[in-house]
Amino acid sequence: MPTLPKISIITIVYNGASSIEKTVKSIASQTYSNVEFIIVDGGSDDGTVDIIKRYVGSVTKWISEPDDGIYDAMNKGINLSTGDYLWFINSGDEAYSPDTLERIFNVSCSPFHDVYYGNTVMIDSEGNEIGDRRLTPPALLSWRDFRNGMLVSHQSIIVSKRVAPMYDTRYRFSADFEWCLLAMKNADKVVNTHQVLSRFLDGGITKQNIAAGLKERFGIMTRYFGFLPTLFSHLSIGYRFFLYLIKNRRF
Repeated sequence: MPTLPKISIITIVYNGASSIEKTVKSIASQTYSNVEFIIVDGGSDDGTVDIIKRYVGSVTKWISEPDDGIYDAMNKGINLSTGDYLWFINSGDEAYSPDTLERIFNVSCSPFHDVYYGNTVMIDSEGNEIGDRRLTPPALLSWRDFRNGMLVSHQSIIVSKRVAPMYDTRYRFSADFEWCLLAMKNADKVVNTHQVLSRFLDGGITKQNIAAGLKERFGIMTRYFGFLPTLFSHLSIGYRFFLYLIKNRRF
């Protein structure tokens, strides 16, 4: 019987007293047996650490110290991890259901592959579902599809540590875009789980800094796909964005 892989779930938080508890609960409720849960706190002073301590029985490792931004904190999480796979579920976000991992990683799914991805449901600060994420991944996702934007949510991609890069901390808002792209590029096999993997809290750091994030992402896309293809892609991306905004009154 094949050994089930260890999944390192990493949660990044800073002053997240209002959001960290539901994240911890969603991870602690996973029915999959081989999980390592790591919390990287950026030195919170709002009671976040007290909440983490209340759930210490469900947390494998945690640290609380200043960092140089979210991607530095994510790199710390990678360095602390000992699992076969990495799954980032940050403060305020949630695993979609208690059996999310169990449905992906079970004996019948062996052999296991490099990248697993799925869909995302958006939630508000109260945990209410407000709809699907604006961008949805295609049936067969490859790294080249990232010329059309971030088609898969960072919270809805589970990556083998074998192919996972470190985050480039030169970026403040879009290093996760490049991280997902490179993981896909390094992968031998990418699997669409055909299920919702995460509940994503609307209004995160990238959305709060959308102009700066888009500028960073444009530079990343130019590096991998060229300037003119990236420019033409953004004409289509912008058109689809405004159609969605008009229809749904949100993005």
